[in-house]
Amino acid sequence: MPSHDARISLRGAAIPTAAAGVVALAISTALVGSKGLVGALLATVLVMLFFASGQVALDRLTRNNPQMLMAGGLLVYTTQILLVGIVLAIGKRLSFFDHPTFGFTLLGCALIWTGFQVRAAMKAKIYYVQTDSGDKKESQSGRQP
Repeated sequence: MPSHDARISLRGAAIPTAAAGVVALAISTALVGSKGLVGALLATVLVMLFFASGQVALDRLTRNNPQMLMAGGLLVYTTQILLVGIVLAIGKRLSFFDHPTFGFTLLGCALIWTGFQVRAAMKAKIYYVQTDSGDKKESQSGRQP
C-alpha cells in the first residue's frame, strides 16, 4: 500500500473516531461522572493509538513487498485484537475508571475506525493495474527514424 493511500485511510478513520470519542466523553461525563470521563478518554486514546500504529506498521511492511498485504493485514489485525484483550484483562483490576463506559467506548470507537477506514479505502481511487504507456510514448518520441 503506497504511503499516500495509508495517509488517506488514516485521516479518513482518525477524524471520525476522534469526533466519536469527544461525543463519548461528553455522554459518559454526564451519565457517570469523572470515572466515566477517564474511562471514555482511555478507550478513545487506546483505539486511536492501536489502530493508527497498526496502519503505519502495515504501510511499512508492504512498502517494498506489496504481495504481503493480506498476510500483513491479518497479522496486524490479530495483534491489535490480542493487545486490546490484554489491556482489558489488566484493566478489569483497576478502579480509577468506569469499566462499562470504557468497554462501550472502546467498542464504539473500534467499529467507527474500521467502518470509516473501509469507507476511505472504497472512495480512494487506487489503481490496481499500472500501465507503462507514458514511458513507451516518451521513448518512442525521442527516437529518430
